[in-house]
Amino acid sequence: NIMKRFSYSLLLFFVFGFVFSQSKIVVKETTYSSEGKNFKSYVIYDASKKGKLPVVMIVPEWWGVNDYAKYRAQKIAELGYFAMVVDMYGDGKSVEMPQEAQELATPFYQNAVLAKQNFDAATAHVKTFKNANSGKVAAIGYCFGGAMVLNMARQNPELKGVVSFHGNLMTGVKPVHNNVKILVCNGAADNFVPEKEIEEFKKEMTENKFDYQFINYPNAVHAFTNPNSTAVGKKFNMNIAYNKSADVKSWQEMKTFLAKIFK
Repeated sequence: NIMKRFSYSLLLFFVFGFVFSQSKIVVKETTYSSEGKNFKSYVIYDASKKGKLPVVMIVPEWWGVNDYAKYRAQKIAELGYFAMVVDMYGDGKSVEMPQEAQELATPFYQNAVLAKQNFDAATAHVKTFKNANSGKVAAIGYCFGGAMVLNMARQNPELKGVVSFHGNLMTGVKPVHNNVKILVCNGAADNFVPEKEIEEFKKEMTENKFDYQFINYPNAVHAFTNPNSTAVGKKFNMNIAYNKSADVKSWQEMKTFLAKIFK
């Protein structure tokens, strides 16, 4: 029995080792300029994949280009997509204090044109990579980033679809078209996204005939996908926390959504 278990373990080791060795995840820091400002982003992809890969832009939480955003980009790359972490602030800036984050994020909530300008600069840059499929581009975003990708869905008809994870729903942008598919993954207990905001968002989507899906995850509060959020919430007395169930389920919904829009 011991030998059998050992042989089975050895077989699993070789099988998973072989699969892992076939995957060649590449992480590249990449810089570009727009409107006199320098940006520092990251592209992550599996170099073992042949041909052009569908692109997924990842807009981070209001903290900026940090390790969590890169972690999500790597997970996207492991699904077979070309991932890019979008630097919205410039110079790859990231902060750790809520007040600093709020100061950086506020101008983008107030100025939809600025948000689109910086996002468009990133998408233009990602299209310069030879293994990125410029005809198949989607965006996902977290918290602030979720609001920003919904902003882009209303403004950028080239996108195939967007996914907002625990993002604000009101971005001050009037719909100019309705051809971008939308998935919203929201925490049912998120007090950063009040019920009135949800009602107004759904009304806007319905009246403008958007193809959208809105999912509420029970007991999930703001930042429910980020394992670090519980500690951060306690540190700064913010109602944010990780919720494993909501994280796993929303990620699966995203995978289904991306597979569908990139068909």
